[in-house]
Amino acid sequence: MKRLITAKLLLALLLCGNLAQAQSLKGSPASIDKQYRTAQSYGLTFVNHAHSVRKHVNVDGLVRVTPSRHMDLHDVSYPYAQSEAALFLSRLSSQYYNRCGEKLVVTSLLRPRDRQPANSVAHSVHPTGMAIDLRVPASASCRAWLEDTLLSLERGNILEATRERFPPHYHVAVFTRRYQAYVAGLGGAVGRAPGKADVAPATRTVVYADTRGRYVVRKGDTLSEIAARSGVSVSQLRAVNGLRGNLIRAGQKLQIPGETLAMNVSDASAGAIVHRVNRGDTLWRIANRYGTSVQELRQANNQLGDALQVGQVLKISEG
Repeated sequence: MKRLITAKLLLALLLCGNLAQAQSLKGSPASIDKQYRTAQSYGLTFVNHAHSVRKHVNVDGLVRVTPSRHMDLHDVSYPYAQSEAALFLSRLSSQYYNRCGEKLVVTSLLRPRDRQPANSVAHSVHPTGMAIDLRVPASASCRAWLEDTLLSLERGNILEATRERFPPHYHVAVFTRRYQAYVAGLGGAVGRAPGKADVAPATRTVVYADTRGRYVVRKGDTLSEIAARSGVSVSQLRAVNGLRGNLIRAGQKLQIPGETLAMNVSDASAGAIVHRVNRGDTLWRIANRYGTSVQELRQANNQLGDALQVGQVLKISEG
């Protein structure tokens, strides 16, 4: 009996050890290969030379990343990233600041191929702008929160994260299309993430595009956030609105490409997700988009029927 109990304990410890390893931030050749293949499948441009960085900005999805009250850049030579990676940083740094009371520190963003360090891997995705390096927090509790958040998003196949030792930092490769879809599924810039990952602050704002597809910029909005929340690219937003860069101002009216697009965010008072019906929407499509059912949609909206009207606002059950 004792031998049986001992064997079971050893098996349990072995399984726990394997699980911990599978959910670690150790990284692997397979992870590097996955990042590289994802960048290729997205058609991202690998910037080869430092002197050509600027010509790729605002053309190949790259936007400038600037310090904020939630985030610092430390010795970042090329402060550019894919717009979705910039949005990821904006959200993560805000959440980190609210959790830890200190700024998130970014140590590297875009790195052209001719500026890669000697210990860089051949298939690094830093030249695409989808990769971010973050300083390891000194606080154990902040470190644990950040690692838990990164692991949760990695389990959702939204990014790949590795804790590097030389020098110490977190390498994060954001799968830009998956992250864009993920944020859109949250209903904009607020969090409905699984587990503890990517949980946004409690303050929520209601914003819509109007029935003509126009959106009024609010204080604190960025072009990359508006693009991700409306399911379009930054370049599309710029093209439709005649913008040369990413500068926008509160009160400015932006045309959202395609009349079928609308902002979907959380209601500040009720904490509910709302959706403005677009041309071509059906109950099934809306339910599928938000991970709910047609029956729950009907229950949340006074037993509505199958006929929907463009511009109609539906409440999405948080289930």
